[in-house]
Amino acid sequence: MSHTDPIADMLTRIRNAIMVEKKDVTIPLSKIKFEISKIFKREGYISDFKVEKEFPAKIFIDLKYESKNKNVIEGLKKISKPGLRVHADIDHIPEVLGGLGLAILSTSKGLMTGKECKKNRIGGEVLLYIW
Repeated sequence: MSHTDPIADMLTRIRNAIMVEKKDVTIPLSKIKFEISKIFKREGYISDFKVEKEFPAKIFIDLKYESKNKNVIEGLKKISKPGLRVHADIDHIPEVLGGLGLAILSTSKGLMTGKECKKNRIGGEVLLYIW
């Protein structure tokens, strides 16, 4: 099954799993989804993830909950879409909720958070917000 926007599909699967209070979610594997998962884990939005490379390749994401039914991820928003790409230069890298959230950008050096982009003085395509 092909998807026009695989990142939006990933975010929707995570959102749906959170709404029904699942502990984990399975997502088809791709390089960009793997990199996004690494950033989510590093920044503390998910507990862990593992990759199964056996056909069909999948990522298993363990969602992180603060209490019994309160997920760490309060919101996910896809910014760049196939019909409208959103780019940010060094001076206009977005801040999500005044620094409480996270913007993930695709740069020439790979995927980075907004803070890493500011630190490295590099701009790129704004993929998504998470808070």
